[in-house]
Amino acid sequence: MAVTDSPSSTEPIDPKMEWHKTVCVLCSNNCGVEVRLDDREITRIRGNKAHVASKGYTCEKALRLNHYQNNTSRLTSPMRREADGTYTEVDWDTAISEVVAGLSGVTEKHGKRSLMYYGGGGQGNHLVGAYGSATRRALGITVRSNALAQEKTGEAWVDGRLFAAHTHGDFHHAEVSIFVGKNPWHSHGFDEARRVLKNIAADDARSMIVIDPRRSETADLADFHLQVKPGTDAFCVAALGGILVQEGLINQTFLDENTVGSEPVVAELGKVDVADYSARCGVEEDLLRAAARRIGSADSVAVLEDLGIEMAPNSTLVSYLQKLLWILVGSFAKPGGMTTHSSMAPIFNYSMARREPLTPVTGSQIISDLVPCNEIPEMISSDHPERIRAMLIESSNPVHSLAGGPDWRQAMKDLDFSVVIDVVMTETAREASYILPASSQYEKVEATFFSLAFPDNTFTVRAPILEPLEGTLPEAEIHARIVREVGLYNDETIAPLRAAAEEGIEAFGVAMMTATAEHPELAGVAPVILYETLGQTLPEGMAGAAIVWFSAQQAARKYPMAVRAAGIEGDDASLGNNLFQKLVESRDGVVFTRHTYDEAWDLLKTDDKKIQVDIPELVADLAALSGLPTDHRTEEFPFILAAGERRSFTANAIMRDPSWRKRDAEGALRLSPADAETVGVESGGRIRVTTPGGTAVAVVEVNETMQDGFISLPNGMGLDYSPAGGNPEATGISPNELTTADWRDEYAGTPWHKHVPAKLEAVG
Repeated sequence: MAVTDSPSSTEPIDPKMEWHKTVCVLCSNNCGVEVRLDDREITRIRGNKAHVASKGYTCEKALRLNHYQNNTSRLTSPMRREADGTYTEVDWDTAISEVVAGLSGVTEKHGKRSLMYYGGGGQGNHLVGAYGSATRRALGITVRSNALAQEKTGEAWVDGRLFAAHTHGDFHHAEVSIFVGKNPWHSHGFDEARRVLKNIAADDARSMIVIDPRRSETADLADFHLQVKPGTDAFCVAALGGILVQEGLINQTFLDENTVGSEPVVAELGKVDVADYSARCGVEEDLLRAAARRIGSADSVAVLEDLGIEMAPNSTLVSYLQKLLWILVGSFAKPGGMTTHSSMAPIFNYSMARREPLTPVTGSQIISDLVPCNEIPEMISSDHPERIRAMLIESSNPVHSLAGGPDWRQAMKDLDFSVVIDVVMTETAREASYILPASSQYEKVEATFFSLAFPDNTFTVRAPILEPLEGTLPEAEIHARIVREVGLYNDETIAPLRAAAEEGIEAFGVAMMTATAEHPELAGVAPVILYETLGQTLPEGMAGAAIVWFSAQQAARKYPMAVRAAGIEGDDASLGNNLFQKLVESRDGVVFTRHTYDEAWDLLKTDDKKIQVDIPELVADLAALSGLPTDHRTEEFPFILAAGERRSFTANAIMRDPSWRKRDAEGALRLSPADAETVGVESGGRIRVTTPGGTAVAVVEVNETMQDGFISLPNGMGLDYSPAGGNPEATGISPNELTTADWRDEYAGTPWHKHVPAKLEAVG
């Protein structure tokens, strides 16, 4: 099963000495790694120096991947929940039949909007979502969401209005790199993150600006650490923009030639009281002015935001303001600046619509077709006639990972029917009507669509390195069986496509286009049709890569010159076919597009290929900013908790075995030395943290990087786990046991997890 690049030899090779190429799945970068196996154990891990994106780079997290692969809570049979709450193992045929009957029964009685799909892949398994789309269409599911809707939808809404596309920075070459609520040392966000950060810090001609209330590992390397008071990022970034305008540091020629609507924005920034905003955000005015002048004098500026502002007050406004910084100085379509980019498949629908569709129960904006995560429990546990009554949840764990864990557990109980597709028995799976066990990310072919680079963009199709665990199925197979059960196709329907696939990829492409034109019902479920036809002609274990054929054809159609510039030959369909074959064959990833910087403008999706700077709602928010509070603490809750900080040994909810952590095993609550003295605790002691959402006891870490009044807990903790596979116990605190769904952004509904009012008490 495993695909290796070992040199040929007449001597037998010890399987334990072979290196198998794959990728890390613990963050969106998916760095290339090589592993050694002993039966099903991953025994050695190293960076893959031949990987086109990561070039051998890896952080410490990737070296512990065996703890993901060999989890004792793996599921090995479909499970049906009985009336008494226990689970019974059932065979796959029974499971698929009863799952389709259960979901269809709900829609027949209450309509298709009563059924919701949540999830569709984690950091390294996006093909899951592509195959899940076939089931959604087969069952008529139109209401959906995933974890992006608790993080990135505010920024996506801003991107849609400004560019109708996504932008990303070239931090490898930027003269000035700005990180807003972002600590790339741990959360990465671009290839070779730590190498790049060290290179910037060592280069006197380059500068780094970090906006963060904590003195993070990235902030320690920065030339300018703008250590804002928690939740005041909007005042800080608005002040930077105000200084650029008021000191004449903007690139007016760029604005005149390449933007529309800059006048009201520049006028409003011109009114910013820099001294007042400096006091409000807690950053000295001289430091703000020095940072702004460095931005204004640079030839290239790149900016990256993350959850530190996306899960905090004024998050959508800050997303807008940070983009204005590089727009004002004209740092677009140049080395070291910001650019749009190609994609193998879009993560978001970057709509320019002034108003988005609204949720049926709560009436909130649905951004990029994703219902706000924070509102889902309300959409379920409601007496509204259009409430959600059934859910299909895939590769996601909302009970643990979304705001208000208790509300989510109750919501799962309030559903008429629920199905979870996952690798392990998660907190969400424990509440489901049915659980379907999936193969792990190293037992099937997979990929990620987080391809953001420019001018060269890369994509990696990774082969399985292990056979699927007995009793599990890859999601492609699960969805194919579900769609077959719905009755949209059978062997006779797809026989001509199978025959064409055996003839070759060119014949298959023609046959596929003909079939979907003649039978439109097949177009909606094309992913599973591809899997069952083209997929069966691919190398062993690679059938799930069939969906990439469609993505390759789309890329060849949208970027033909850039695909050919990347070294792929052909025209039209043959260009897409050749790209697909190269992607399937390579274990090191492929440069699939190579653009010139002028072409960045062509990738803007605005009608006039210009940046639409004026977003009236957010300009109005900027004007009203001076009237907003800067401190959400109260006498009852005198601290601000960042619930879910990324650290060296945290990785969302994918690593359940706590023994993978070399440090901070219990996920300590960090607080400043002064606060520790006030509360009366020391490192290693115990402390009770209470918020409007709940209470928990944590181990203490007195940490000098924390501001007074600002505390943090790591993400990825509080997961049920049993070393022996028996009754599970949780290590550390699940941050979402302390959060509430109503503490959220007004535009996108994203939670304010990084800004939760809290109180502390020492535990004897």
